[in-house]
Amino acid sequence: MNAIIIGILLPLLGTMLGSAFVFFMKKEIPDRMQKTLLGFASGVMVAASVWSLLIPSIEMAGERVLPAAIGFLAGIAFLLLIDELTPHLHNGALKTEGPKSKLSRTAMLALAVTIHNLPEGMAVGVVFAGEAQGLTLSAALAVSIGIAIQNIPEGAIISMPMHAEGNSRMKSFLIGTLSGVVEPIGAVTILLLAGILGVALPYLLAFAAGAMMYVVVEELIPETAQGAHTNLSTIGFAIGFVLMMVMDVVLG
Repeated sequence: MNAIIIGILLPLLGTMLGSAFVFFMKKEIPDRMQKTLLGFASGVMVAASVWSLLIPSIEMAGERVLPAAIGFLAGIAFLLLIDELTPHLHNGALKTEGPKSKLSRTAMLALAVTIHNLPEGMAVGVVFAGEAQGLTLSAALAVSIGIAIQNIPEGAIISMPMHAEGNSRMKSFLIGTLSGVVEPIGAVTILLLAGILGVALPYLLAFAAGAMMYVVVEELIPETAQGAHTNLSTIGFAIGFVLMMVMDVVLG
């Protein structure tokens, strides 16, 4: 039980640590570093989706791929729906397809990050739920640790622009931290649902993978492809992917 609690809270702690960078750095994150960190975050999420979620989903379903396919597409559709209905900043600009809103830019940024963090919390919850059906505790912790590592640069990327726009360091830190609160909430929710719908676990694993992949394709990759230094994003992606893959294999 203690390991599960720690695993659920680790991603939030990663976000808090990254958000705390605002107290130690005076200016915005350099573009080269930001591109590298975004690429790194993308690599971690893609590797976690494949190695820690989709492959276990197929194995848990008796090598049947249909539950993984259905769950993956449902995860994509779920994030697409949230993305369309929730007003937020999309790659630095207000997303206009959804309903109009009078929310401040700060609130828009907070909503965007919350959308990013939701599938990560779901992924943590579902891998710990899968422990009862064959996934090892170490494999579940690997996912949690990987997401926590990914959340460190993400937290910095959130809090630093907040401060640059005129918010106080403390407010920027709190907003960055608050964006990560959705992760333990999402994890606990999935754990409760998995207890009721245990047979649906292969679908839930793939659902979390689809949601995470949506964030990578819709938000992170387009951001890394803009402007200069895109090669650093590719390097960061490779490092993040390999790190998560190694962690999953070694700890799994």
